[in-house]
Amino acid sequence: MVSMRDLDPSASPLDYYGYELRRLREDAGLNQAELGNAVFCTGSLIGQIETTRRVPTRDFSERVDAALGTDGLFSRLVGLVLRNQLPTWFQAYAEMEARASYLSSFQPQLVHGLLQTEAYARAVLGVWVEDGLDAKVAARMERQRILDRENPPLMWVVLSEAVLHQETGGPDVMRDQLAHLMELRRREWVRVQILPFEAGAHAGQMGEFNLLRFDDNPDVVYTEDFVQGHMTANPQALREGWLRYDHLQAAALSLEDSAALIARVMEERYGHQPASDGRDVA
Repeated sequence: MVSMRDLDPSASPLDYYGYELRRLREDAGLNQAELGNAVFCTGSLIGQIETTRRVPTRDFSERVDAALGTDGLFSRLVGLVLRNQLPTWFQAYAEMEARASYLSSFQPQLVHGLLQTEAYARAVLGVWVEDGLDAKVAARMERQRILDRENPPLMWVVLSEAVLHQETGGPDVMRDQLAHLMELRRREWVRVQILPFEAGAHAGQMGEFNLLRFDDNPDVVYTEDFVQGHMTANPQALREGWLRYDHLQAAALSLEDSAALIARVMEERYGHQPASDGRDVA
């Protein structure tokens, strides 16, 4: 068990968060139970976060800021804490993703991480992660905040139809995930196309890839294998990536036909699901 005197605030963002939480709590004259009551959690949870045994969430951080009057300190820190929960090899890409003005992606097996519901993300990450699953899920949800910015990136994703049929987390999770994809149509900066089975052999058969475009920096192409990710600004790799993506977009269904297919699979495979405004989506 970690004690406060063993914490080195310079060791990691999580250590710094825990150190500052205890320091400011004590400065406010509160014990762990009293702060817990103020932010609607147990004193035990406060202690676990102060000693880095639990990773704080954004909601928790916002409530602590309000309770301690810390002017958004913990809300700012939690982004660093959660990013640090991502795999080490993925963190550089996540930083580039957050800076991009245009994100393009082909996903043959899973919904893109920025478009996943929390339950779907938990099912995906839970296949390999045993310890710290809550923190990993929170980190993935934190990445999605870039889509809620005042000036979010334009995001265009091509999903294989197989993604809709690969039951991940059970029918309820899949139904909610597909409903979420439908709701994303209301965001003018998010576009989803489906590459249908009928397309046959296609330009994405080598696997998933992401293309990032920036206002003031060269484009980047990102791919993954089962060990780690690979990011490059090599002009030849980018030329190949954009060419493949253009072919995938051309072979995919239109935005309207893609939405209709998502709605049909959602109803026929995972049960009827009304739209969020009460209208039928089928």
